[in-house]
Amino acid sequence: MLKKIKKFIYKTILRRQYYRTGQCNRCGDCCKRIYVRHKKDVIKDEKEFEKLRRLHPFYLGLEIVEKDDNGLVFRCTNFDEENRICKIHSKRYAICRKYPDEIILKMKAVMSEKCGYKFTPIESFEEVMKKMRKK
Repeated sequence: MLKKIKKFIYKTILRRQYYRTGQCNRCGDCCKRIYVRHKKDVIKDEKEFEKLRRLHPFYLGLEIVEKDDNGLVFRCTNFDEENRICKIHSKRYAICRKYPDEIILKMKAVMSEKCGYKFTPIESFEEVMKKMRKK
């Protein structure tokens, strides 16, 4: 019964498709290759990024490392490589507190193999197929 309630809350209220499990193991990979969404899309160009840097302090801690098919890829300058921890951990931004979010799966981004977090579908393939057959 509890499992059904959890599933209902995640799918219907939170509108999630995956359960996130695990915990941060301080690999730092998520701080080295970041896609940042603004409004509904990933930041795509340098001009847009420069405008955002003037509007919000979060963007001041980012450096562009490359551009790919999804958009700009950043690294966070607040990650301390030597100690493997965020220099502003107690004051880190919401994007960092919520990471990883399932939106990265929808963006076709890939999580590091070292990451301690995992995503598992809320509905199994069999459950999805069963619903489709009913229709």
